[in-house]
Amino acid sequence: MPEPSTGPGEAAAPSPSALPAAAAPAVAVPSGPVQMPQLRIGNGYDIHRLVPGRALILGGQRLEHPGGLGLDGHSDADVLVHALMDALLGALSLGDIGRYFPPDDLRWKGADSLALLEQVVALVQQRGWTVVNVDAVVVAERPKLRPHIAAMRAAIAARLGIEEERVGVKATTNEGLGPTGREEGIACHAVVLLQQP
Repeated sequence: MPEPSTGPGEAAAPSPSALPAAAAPAVAVPSGPVQMPQLRIGNGYDIHRLVPGRALILGGQRLEHPGGLGLDGHSDADVLVHALMDALLGALSLGDIGRYFPPDDLRWKGADSLALLEQVVALVQQRGWTVVNVDAVVVAERPKLRPHIAAMRAAIAARLGIEEERVGVKATTNEGLGPTGREEGIACHAVVLLQQP
């Protein structure tokens, strides 16, 4: 089919071949292999028995149990912080907290677990690793933990040297099942992600 001719005084449209080529965006090409950051994942778990006459410390916060119970242990028995410490150590194959803070060493009797966490973080940093994020779930029938979670996250984030938004703390019950469900103890599961540039 023939192309329509231009009318009087109309300029012919330029052919596509006459249009200037669009400049391609500049793309930086790496000169060598791309270095990806190394990542490590660690998993931690802890459980302590609930007994009368002991303080209930979770995430560095002193809580009140309706039954007047607290967690039994050599230190302050903070299962949340202990699980996080084990996860940090496990990510780098450094053993568990019993290796560094044995229960038969009087130096750690009644110790503040947040202070112990600072020592574990120092071990991680000495090896060139940084914490990306942590996530933990505390398993307890009572007391209700939701009102205290913000304070727990803030305390843990300060010791880890990261923003609170990178610290996850959740709470659940065991629906009356097992030792935590029978309120014989409180447990915690934790995972951490470490990065090395």
